[in-house]
Amino acid sequence: MYKQKNQLFVLLTLCVLMGTFLSSNAQMVDPVSWTYSVKPVNDSIYELHFNATIEPSWHMYNQTVASPVQAMAFSFEPSSDYKRINKVVEITKATEEFDKMFGMKVTYFAMEAKFVQIIQIVNKAGFVVKGTADYQTCDDHECSIGSADFSFTIEKSATSANTSEKIRQIIPDGKVAPATIKPTTIENKAPSSGSTRSLWKLFWIAFGSGLIALLTPCVFPMIPMTVSFFMHGEKSRKKSLFEAVFFGISIVAIFAVIGTIVAITFGPGIANFLSTHWIPNVLFFLIFLFFAAWFFGMFEINLPNWMISKSDQQADKGGVGGPFFMAFTTVLVSFSCTGPIVGTVLVQSAGGQILQPIVGMLGFGIAFALPFTLFAIFPSWLSSLPKSGGWLNSVKVILGFVELALGLKFLSIADQTYHWGILDREVYLGFWIVIFTLMGFYLLGKIKFKHDSDVPYVGVPRLLLAIITLTFVVYMIPGMIGAPLKALAGYLPPETSSDFDLKHLIRENVQTVVNSGQSDNILCEKPEYSDLLTLPHDLKGYFNYDQALACAKAQKKPVFIDFTGHGCVNCREMEQRVWVDPRVLQRLQQKFVVVALYVDDKVIKLPESEWVTSTYDGKIKKTLGKKNQDFQITRFGQNTQPQYALLDTDGNLLIPTRSYDLNIDSFIDFLDKGVKEFESGHKAN
Repeated sequence: MYKQKNQLFVLLTLCVLMGTFLSSNAQMVDPVSWTYSVKPVNDSIYELHFNATIEPSWHMYNQTVASPVQAMAFSFEPSSDYKRINKVVEITKATEEFDKMFGMKVTYFAMEAKFVQIIQIVNKAGFVVKGTADYQTCDDHECSIGSADFSFTIEKSATSANTSEKIRQIIPDGKVAPATIKPTTIENKAPSSGSTRSLWKLFWIAFGSGLIALLTPCVFPMIPMTVSFFMHGEKSRKKSLFEAVFFGISIVAIFAVIGTIVAITFGPGIANFLSTHWIPNVLFFLIFLFFAAWFFGMFEINLPNWMISKSDQQADKGGVGGPFFMAFTTVLVSFSCTGPIVGTVLVQSAGGQILQPIVGMLGFGIAFALPFTLFAIFPSWLSSLPKSGGWLNSVKVILGFVELALGLKFLSIADQTYHWGILDREVYLGFWIVIFTLMGFYLLGKIKFKHDSDVPYVGVPRLLLAIITLTFVVYMIPGMIGAPLKALAGYLPPETSSDFDLKHLIRENVQTVVNSGQSDNILCEKPEYSDLLTLPHDLKGYFNYDQALACAKAQKKPVFIDFTGHGCVNCREMEQRVWVDPRVLQRLQQKFVVVALYVDDKVIKLPESEWVTSTYDGKIKKTLGKKNQDFQITRFGQNTQPQYALLDTDGNLLIPTRSYDLNIDSFIDFLDKGVKEFESGHKAN
């Protein structure tokens, strides 16, 4: 009996060890586990709850994150049994942070994420709601494209919600009010530290914009004029102080209301549309162009006199209403100069969380109201103010140059997303170089607009600003021939969009000498999808596995597979910190046929003849991204990126695959071992 127990213990131990070994070698990574539940609201309305648990150190991107990161997407199988009311709603608040690799803000969930979809039954209960959730997850070392099938059973015996639950409000047309879909079991969560930092950053940017607005020609002269309002008549010091403070608070409140209106109008749900679709981005570009022309003095736009007069009349009535309407009048009169700046702040913040426009306008309003309030409290300070004059118009023109440069960013986003080819990197840089060169000449008095005063000499502040501006121009010039310009990485189009790259030309010439007439750099045929997909550092290769394998057979080279993605942060880091090494580039270009397999591409649809039915999940893969992802899973047992595989001309794995590792020497050793294994195999044959 004791011997049998020992044998059983050994057997169980071997099973555990075997399971551990198999799981560790399979390397299938999906750090998200899902649970689903159905909550009836009444006999015809149901809530479908999706609950995701995310492993520590991993995060999952939400539904509104902008390209190239893969946003979460819920797809439902068509059914005549029900209809969806609105879209899937995110109950858990997503964290928003600026990602240096992408040069943009990303929104993601950590630890958990909860979602709700409202459905309305068309006939009667007794059916199943099926679909798929697609998502991307990342940690500090790797990324994964995940997919989860969901299924909700709507029971025939389902009854209305228990009276102890909070009954949701039903709108007459049968839709559930969005504000009422939040389950009572979900706790409100405080904003994350990353989100708080982002809001503070926006606040200080808006605060700075408010200070700049004070230096415009239609605001600065108003300071002594407005302050005099609080000085006239018989008033006690206490009353004057109260009115001045209330006046400042009113200005802040007016701008905060503007931000709130924008927040309610846009909200967080439209963030992805605003950040990627061509319509809002082209519209924003035109708005910035309009503002620039306005600041340059091409035309003047003023509010109707009746509106300002009406506000003036209310301000003269005194009491609490007097300071408020004086504040309202100040905002209205200054609109011709603050309008473009306010518009810029709102455009920059409208694509984010709902708090951003409010925080932005709050920061702008505080900065704008601060000097009015302080000078009203301490009127003796007015004597220290510089006299208004031509320098104010110069500030306005300088802002026009800045508006013109920043507006190009929106046109660039639309251009990259839809592959128009209008603003390639050097074209974009050319515009910026010309804009800031003209700005430098303007500061030196070499250019004059119709509202400008003569500049008999250049003052020291103006000279210093001109030096800074022209130095910035000199910094940008090397970017025209391929310099990375890391300080502007978040504002410029990617280097791959450049038509002229001196580094590329030099590399080609050097490789021509090194190759001594060999055909290491010649591809067998034009790569498929090369009009939409790219390889870094001017590497030549393919984006279709079959095409690469055929070329490898023809050239008798091993295949280097790069499983990558548009939204793979660690892939970009490997390319920028490892692939960029000349020793790595030389080996990749000369020793291998390189193929980049994008696993998250949604744009490229495959012809029906190239569709594949997965042996992993039984689904038909109709897009290039899904096909590449399935190939990685079924062939190499992994679903995280980056992953690098070295194959022979028959598609056999030469050595174990490699993932994220920033050790350059180890990566070179990986490549050399693959080449050695390939050559030894060919010698044996």
